[in-house]
Amino acid sequence: MAKLVSKTYGDALFEIAEESGRMDGFYEEVKGVLQVLSENADLTKLMNHPKIVKEEKIQVIENIFKGHVSDEIVGFMRIIVDKGHFGEIEEILNYFIGEVKESKNIGTAYVTTAVKLSDLQKHQVVTKLIETTKYVEFEMHYDVDAALIGGMVIRIKDRVVDSSIRTKLYDLSRELSKIQLKVGECAP
Repeated sequence: MAKLVSKTYGDALFEIAEESGRMDGFYEEVKGVLQVLSENADLTKLMNHPKIVKEEKIQVIENIFKGHVSDEIVGFMRIIVDKGHFGEIEEILNYFIGEVKESKNIGTAYVTTAVKLSDLQKHQVVTKLIETTKYVEFEMHYDVDAALIGGMVIRIKDRVVDSSIRTKLYDLSRELSKIQLKVGECAP
């Protein structure tokens, strides 16, 4: 349900941004709204509190954001509150950001390695990703997980490329257990 809500509203905001020719402006404003929401947990609690009526929540939105973001973004947030979907606002706005990035061919990659990569290695990863995907630019997120032993795991959207030694060892042990089963089955 939340995915349908985020897609429906996110697509609507994307369409408004596209039609008005204000994609970059809306993109920056939405990032700012998300930052305010992430830095103010009490605001999110207040906006999701069941005993506070919608009119008061709309007033809070207007008091905080009017004059800081465009009237279209404030109006969009009012609609979200009015329809009772403030609980999904972060997913909605993140969906919109994802659609903007996709339209500009900006990919988001999550790279996990066993050891920290040098700047040169990071540059090589980005270069290889640009060469092998449709994206012209990447927003990179790096993480270190010593359990990988070596190699790396790269996730872009729902695609995962896992070249870690941990996975290779796991695959090898599965293959070996199959061989052992077959050998055991053949014995009289």
